[in-house]
Amino acid sequence: MFPVRCFTCGKVIASSWEAYKQRIADGEDKAAVLDDLGITRYCCRRIFLAHVELVDIMAPYQ
Repeated sequence: MFPVRCFTCGKVIASSWEAYKQRIADGEDKAAVLDDLGITRYCCRRIFLAHVELVDIMAPYQ
């Protein structure tokens, strides 16, 4: 699950997650996508770059 807000600054970031995933899957540069989506703070960017979808990994074991 992607966090709704940034842990550090509190900015709402969840609304950009689906667009980010789609554009990265289409082969765009991660930094350019984050800049275009308005994610400019380092604290917010680290959440996007370091996030791992654990639901997809753990679902087969349920």
